[in-house]
Amino acid sequence: MEKITKETYLQWYREMTFWRRFEDKCRSLYLKQKIRGFLHLYNGQEALPAGFLHAMKPADKVITAYRCHVWPMAMGVDPKRVMAELCGKESGTSRGLGGSMHIFSKEHHFYGGHGIVGGQIPVGAGMAFGDKYNGRDNVTICLFGDGAARQGTLHETFNMAMNWKLPVVFVCENNGYAMGTSVERTANHNDIYKLGLGYEMPSLPVDGMDPVKVAEAAFEAIERARRGDGPTFLDIRTYRFRGHSMSDAEPYRTKEEVEKYKDEDPILLVQHTILENNWASQEELDKIVDEVKADVEECEKYAEDSAFPAQDTMYKYTYSQNDYPFIDLFENK
Repeated sequence: MEKITKETYLQWYREMTFWRRFEDKCRSLYLKQKIRGFLHLYNGQEALPAGFLHAMKPADKVITAYRCHVWPMAMGVDPKRVMAELCGKESGTSRGLGGSMHIFSKEHHFYGGHGIVGGQIPVGAGMAFGDKYNGRDNVTICLFGDGAARQGTLHETFNMAMNWKLPVVFVCENNGYAMGTSVERTANHNDIYKLGLGYEMPSLPVDGMDPVKVAEAAFEAIERARRGDGPTFLDIRTYRFRGHSMSDAEPYRTKEEVEKYKDEDPILLVQHTILENNWASQEELDKIVDEVKADVEECEKYAEDSAFPAQDTMYKYTYSQNDYPFIDLFENK
């Protein structure tokens, strides 16, 4: 794996701080009813994209669930376009038609954003199958939450992925509560990674609050997949500081528990490491925060200034080809 250096930590600090501030701005816009529908925030889980992107190659792919604003930005999607999509604007990543749960960018190898719980798990394996079938040296990172780990489709997918040695890394972003039910209450065991052991898939828990530990586990799993040895299942233990969605009153956990986990904030961990090693002063880090605030304000302005899509947009982009067979069959019935 590429060495983790001072520059890595400074980049992590800037990016993770930006992601946090971006999500906080999304929350503000939602409360002002400028973002509608559902909104699932990523606060507290920033160590995952930071660590994984350090271990991935540029052509590797990511597919995830509906807590999906940060990942495409981490992979290079313009955050202004992500904000515009959240606000339902024509300049968004899906022309304002997808919204919060359906960010997508083929150009940057980010394949959603999926609102169906666990629906992305077999799709991610299918993407990996396509790469193997066509001889491409790519790996797919397939992310899902601890709630989705209870879907039956996970087992079917794990079985096929191991049989065919697909180049995929399955990642459970295990923030402990799914929509609002703790891991302890959903099964007879608390260790989600053990679900992979029945298929003889390498499976292990990972500290999801430390980007270094995430990067190390991710690199090993990605390289295993790339050399043709098949999938790995990573149970990455993280914690979301916000509720499941904006409508979540969080009756299932205490404020004291949330505050306790905030002591393990991955951004604070990165900041502490930088200061401890004298890689930057607190004044320099504060300047980064000010620059990040300005960048987020630019995203908000871009979204506010963008137009809503024309009414016929939803029909124009429903299918990518004019002679789609189903349409012909329907019209000529």
